[in-house]
Amino acid sequence: MWWAVCLPIIAVLIWSMNIAVTRYVSDYISPVSISFYRWFVAFIILTPFMAKKMWQNRHLIRQHFWQFAILSAFGMVLYQGLSYSAAHHTSATNMGIINAFIPIFTIFVSILILREIPNRFAVIGSILSFLGLLYVISRGDVASLTQLGGHSGDLLMVLAVFFYAFYGVFLKKWQLKVPLLISLYIQIAFALLYHLPFIAWFGLQSIDMNNVGSVLYAGIFPSLIAPFVWMMAVQYLGPNRTSIFMNLMPVFTAIIAFFWLNEAWTIYHSIGGLIILLGIVLAQKKVKVLN
Repeated sequence: MWWAVCLPIIAVLIWSMNIAVTRYVSDYISPVSISFYRWFVAFIILTPFMAKKMWQNRHLIRQHFWQFAILSAFGMVLYQGLSYSAAHHTSATNMGIINAFIPIFTIFVSILILREIPNRFAVIGSILSFLGLLYVISRGDVASLTQLGGHSGDLLMVLAVFFYAFYGVFLKKWQLKVPLLISLYIQIAFALLYHLPFIAWFGLQSIDMNNVGSVLYAGIFPSLIAPFVWMMAVQYLGPNRTSIFMNLMPVFTAIIAFFWLNEAWTIYHSIGGLIILLGIVLAQKKVKVLN
């Protein structure tokens, strides 16, 4: 159905907007605070709808308790927390481009955890995308990579994306037979618990007029609405067709950052982004099996 194609586009647009929001709000609130408030808002909204379902599915929750804990650590705390930290030191445009690298990292994490051996297209595509990533991070001057201090934000974002690849591979490995909203709710609850030691150490900034809009957006749209819309897209289009739309994230992010944050789209973004995209497309190519 033609309208089903709009679902993943809407989800990717929301996530792209959140990257720009993350960059914008970095001047008004600490990474720990925005990360905690994001999941706290989502938790408060979901609780009235999930309390009864939690009790009804308590046996499933006990059965997968530690798996939920691991998924939350990688997908909601490490990935999101490092993203908020990266926003203090890099542009939203770079963050969007680096996010597109998730499929490549997923291939290598699958080697470690699932023992899946990539085909030659995946290897060549991964190398090509990695070169494109280095070109973007170095701003077209690869020699400047020796000065790591100038690229700390990009490196943090690379690390965040790497952790998110673990999240995806764990989901594939375990294939939890748990309703998706319950899984999301439990992971959010774990994320709030994980934040407590960081809040005790770094403190929690108050919400004010400068950051309240960003907090509410992060807690509602990318945390609740986008995942729900994405799950609907997977249901109607299938996981493979849906995942292709993630390649729109660097484009959407760059457009939003250009008009909202006044970030320039440069020639190194074009060259590096194109190389990364070509590598991702090549990495998804399957080897024909001859009978």
